[in-house]
Amino acid sequence: MTLLERFRRVRATTLELAGGLTAEDAQMQSMPDASPAKWHLAHTTWFFETFVAAKDRAYRPYDPSFAVLFNSYYESVGRQHIRAERGLLSRPSLEAVVDYRAQVEAEIVQRLEAGALDEGAQALLELGLHHEQQHQELLLTDIKHAFSRNPGLPAVFEAPPRASARAADLRYLEGPTGVVEIGARGQGFAFDNEGPRHRVHLEPYALASRAVTNGEFLEFVKAGGYREVGLWLSAAWARVREAGWTLPLYWREEDGAYFEFTLFGERPLELDAPVTHLSLFEADAYARWVGARLPTEFEWEAMATTREAAGLEAGHLLEDRKWHPRAGSPAVEGLLGLFGDSWEWTSSSYAPYPGFRPAAGAVGEYNGKFMVDQYVLRGGSIASARAHVRASYRNFFPSSSRWQFSGLRLARSA
Repeated sequence: MTLLERFRRVRATTLELAGGLTAEDAQMQSMPDASPAKWHLAHTTWFFETFVAAKDRAYRPYDPSFAVLFNSYYESVGRQHIRAERGLLSRPSLEAVVDYRAQVEAEIVQRLEAGALDEGAQALLELGLHHEQQHQELLLTDIKHAFSRNPGLPAVFEAPPRASARAADLRYLEGPTGVVEIGARGQGFAFDNEGPRHRVHLEPYALASRAVTNGEFLEFVKAGGYREVGLWLSAAWARVREAGWTLPLYWREEDGAYFEFTLFGERPLELDAPVTHLSLFEADAYARWVGARLPTEFEWEAMATTREAAGLEAGHLLEDRKWHPRAGSPAVEGLLGLFGDSWEWTSSSYAPYPGFRPAAGAVGEYNGKFMVDQYVLRGGSIASARAHVRASYRNFFPSSSRWQFSGLRLARSA
């Protein structure tokens, strides 16, 4: 697929994901960590306008105020509107944002068709496509959080028939040990935080054959896991008490029955589906409860590397339009659901690899400056584009974050 074809496809997918939202839906910001759908539509366009179209001196910005309104965190580019107040932006309208997208897209398409983008501009365009795919996922998780705050519990998508697949029996598979190579292999796109490729030493370990299910995590809940201080890290226990956590995000209990809010609205909890919307704190506490641990990101990648191609085909990802994690992905060399359904927390702090250097210029702010107080997740989710996920991909969030499609796969030391 050509760069032009991929540009058109990625941009069309974002509009499709937001297509069922009203202007009022697209305006909502339910918490400071989330952004309105309208902002996601505009910010991804701002990226292409700022880093690709505006490099042409003849280009005239669609609206000069957008440079501030839709800049996220690029300090070297200029000022930004306050993140927690993005939901207060009633103007520009959703209609104007859609028009903004169309006009900037036309500028990029014209340059691509004319062969007017040099190698550097094409690399920035490629980065922008993967950036937009990240925001496709955020658009879905953010609107899900916003809808969950509505007492009517509305659905984003029409619900399909309930899944009937059963979770496979859990077993442990031994992973590669000794010196292994980690990081992007220089084949195709990768973010700068996926390199440089380097060697690490792995002691003997085993990785669970599938992710932890809702039913298994429910056992932890019923056993009083959220009340057992000995299972929790100090910061985690403080967060549990402060926030009053007793269940995963979006779960609800009524008269002994459990329900989960999904992109289809609220539904009875599917016991065999992978548990999701957990913080690192909850994932770590559960692992302790069952006498296991979270894998390191290096253990996870060592197991995933040889299974990447087949695993990406087998997993439930954005293109499959499932919209909720589910059991039933075929196993690849003994491991089920390694890619897709839900991100999997690791015990690894988000830190630079040996020899890491941020890219020159404003795009150097993309990843490097966030390498503190965050943990790495691996594998992708039902909201991750298939072409965007790979074995070396490093997602990262603060340890208390729960609104992403984040779950866990257990590991054990030999």
